[in-house]
Amino acid sequence: MASVSSSLRFWEFRRLFYNLVLTTVVVIWIAASWPHFRPALHLSTLLPLFVLALLANLCYSVVYILEFPLLRSKPQNYWLRWRPGVWVLGTLFAVLLENYWIADEIYPFVS
Repeated sequence: MASVSSSLRFWEFRRLFYNLVLTTVVVIWIAASWPHFRPALHLSTLLPLFVLALLANLCYSVVYILEFPLLRSKPQNYWLRWRPGVWVLGTLFAVLLENYWIADEIYPFVS
């Protein structure tokens, strides 16, 4: 039976790559539209950016709502096999949300 520590090792190790992927998306947006985003990059935007990063990591932690009950259930072996796929799908969903948020909520209002 998988332990809580093995779950934490699995998910928290991948959290680094999750954050790297999301950071890469932001860097690509800024680099691809540099003249547009240039006025928005100053110290006062660091706090909202930090809050958005915290919210992204809070959303990542939702997986534990699934993880811990499934570790104690009979289909545990299936869950352990599908965990990497769940990580990939969750990360792709986060990238989709991030692109939507930047394109619809941030990009139009940067002057």
